[in-house]
Amino acid sequence: MSHTLHRCGKHDDLKNDFVVFCMSAKTVNVKGSGAKMRRFFEILRKYPAVNFGDVKTGSRFNSDWQTIHDGYKDQSVAHYVFSDAAAVGEILKELKQADLGVSVIVSGVFDRVEELCRQAGLKMHTVEYSGGVMGKTERLPEGPVLAITTMCGHGLVSANLVQKMATQVKKGKKSLAEAAADLAKPCMCGIFNVERAERLLMELS
Repeated sequence: MSHTLHRCGKHDDLKNDFVVFCMSAKTVNVKGSGAKMRRFFEILRKYPAVNFGDVKTGSRFNSDWQTIHDGYKDQSVAHYVFSDAAAVGEILKELKQADLGVSVIVSGVFDRVEELCRQAGLKMHTVEYSGGVMGKTERLPEGPVLAITTMCGHGLVSANLVQKMATQVKKGKKSLAEAAADLAKPCMCGIFNVERAERLLMELS
């Protein structure tokens, strides 16, 4: 699932940025998986998340938990974002116990994810890496701006919007939390980490 893999930034900043999500396989277990997505969503609700969502319904910044939960269908993908590694570890233990029968993916810094899986008594089935960006990379924004825009795997958070929010924070027109929330709204999947966005906006403003 490539849309969560391309987060740019420094290791120390990325090590507390986790996307936990689940999905079915069209030719294997898609039938009836909507109910499993809803159960997944219910389990993760107990933990301190910074965002959640589904691309067809929205995220916590443009919808609400119940609407997203009730909208899950067999081909949906349920996303949650966490900044707390300990919470992710507990989630993995609970999901192992629940044995929902759908794929669970944890996106984050490899060594941290591996450690959390090991502590939960799980072996990673598959590991995917981002191959980086090729082409005219000189046209990409740099530093914190790129780190913020790549938190939306579908490229819906623009560099211009990031600069605008940073300017409004600098001028006192918005708080860091308000600016980060505005940046999260275009990311319909709900994989945008607003806590990390606040830290990065602070560097820009």
